[in-house]
Amino acid sequence: MVIKVFVATSSGSIAIRKKQQEVVGFLEANKIDFKEFDIAGDEDNRKWMRENVPGEKKPQNGIPLPPQIFNEEQYCGDFDSFFSAKEENIIYSFLGLAPPPGSKVTKSPEEASSLPDGDGAGEAQSTTEGTEKAEESGEHKAQKEGDEDTGDLAGSQEKNVSVCFSHCSFTGFSSI
Repeated sequence: MVIKVFVATSSGSIAIRKKQQEVVGFLEANKIDFKEFDIAGDEDNRKWMRENVPGEKKPQNGIPLPPQIFNEEQYCGDFDSFFSAKEENIIYSFLGLAPPPGSKVTKSPEEASSLPDGDGAGEAQSTTEGTEKAEESGEHKAQKEGDEDTGDLAGSQEKNVSVCFSHCSFTGFSSI
């Protein structure tokens, strides 16, 4: 599968050029196979892009602006949807690609809710249960008692300062 990015190489709009550069640069940096199609110099490319952007994704004037992104013939989206997918760390699902092996990719909300035998909420519950068990066993209480032994906050800070000065060598400081 090849990602198709429709661009206008001779666009007079700085905003469009920056958006195109961001998409292309991101794909290159992440070694994602893609091919650029110029709509400014090739009428067939322009016609194909305009015909294959879904009607609900076209702007009010009916003419979609580049960059427009496809996975083969499957429409992925425009720059705004690309940017959102990148920010949400779901770019591979946006592009219709499997994430590379070993990548730490966040699942889209649809994918996360369809996980078998539980989801992230189960993990949060087990973490809460572990904290409650630690408190019941006295680990948390022992930690609190250790905190009380250090005295009030000011006394604690004085100890930290004196430890620092006794172990660090600073020049130009007088004793505190």
